[in-house]
Amino acid sequence: MLLLAGSTGFGQQWAKDMFDHTSHDFGTVARGAKVEHTFTLENIYVEDAEIKEIRSTCGCTTTKISQSLLKTWEKAEIVVVVDTRAYLGQRDSTLTVVLSKPFPAEVRLHVHCYIRSDVVVQPGAVRFGSVPQGVDATRKVTVSYAGRNDWRIERVESHAAHLQAQAVETGRAAGQVTYELVVNLTGGAPVGYVRDHVVLVTNDTNPRAARVPVLVEGVVVSPLSVRPSPLLLGVVQVGQSVTRRLVVQGVKPFRIVAAECSDKRFRLAVPQESKNIQLLPVTFESDEASGKVTGTIGIETDRGRGQRLEVKVHVQVVP
Repeated sequence: MLLLAGSTGFGQQWAKDMFDHTSHDFGTVARGAKVEHTFTLENIYVEDAEIKEIRSTCGCTTTKISQSLLKTWEKAEIVVVVDTRAYLGQRDSTLTVVLSKPFPAEVRLHVHCYIRSDVVVQPGAVRFGSVPQGVDATRKVTVSYAGRNDWRIERVESHAAHLQAQAVETGRAAGQVTYELVVNLTGGAPVGYVRDHVVLVTNDTNPRAARVPVLVEGVVVSPLSVRPSPLLLGVVQVGQSVTRRLVVQGVKPFRIVAAECSDKRFRLAVPQESKNIQLLPVTFESDEASGKVTGTIGIETDRGRGQRLEVKVHVQVVP
């Protein structure tokens, strides 16, 4: 790390290596649409990493960060939000992420989008809220267009198997066209956050303007959940141990019948009572080997209906 920090050619690369990607193009978006993108970074070093500030070259973008101080293997999310109500046309923004630890560095993130004024989505996203696992849910938004009399939405595309969508024309007069966008979230959707897009394919002659994405978001709730996931135990010295707790939660009281890890250096103390919330201590006892250790914890309950909860666990062993 000292060598990297002292090199003018590679002094910033160590910081850039923590990001999964550094550029995103939203393409063409409708006015009023909710436009967000997440950049993820992971501290892959033993030293703590700290984000001091984030600067933007365009007032059209704002940022939110999940946490600024990252221990080893901890992750943070930088959410970039584009204001599609106050700004129109081509928007290009450079975000400068300034790090103060372990060494001063800057990483530049690039965001591009074209906001068209003739198409408006209300509300700005398809929001499902919380949906129980295995249950179908339907939401509707309005798509309005002002311009050509022959403008139309030819089809709606979705790359997610659990999202089905169609556009139904509800009005057309004097260059004003209105559609109702109906989106169905099927019961086969996996547990967790739903953050995807459906794409309105129009008959616009401009290829860039012909495809308009609409954000779809929500959360599929399981009868049983476990957090944090993944479980990060941080840094431990050779021959030492560390303990953290998993929280297993259910809508009804339940009992953990078994819990184990694929790596036998992880020990789990299974509670015996039946509760809505179970605290499951996880202890890692290191041997003489150093390096990154990754395992999978499997949890079985009396109300899991044969389903097995799994959590990835990570720890860094140092001399």
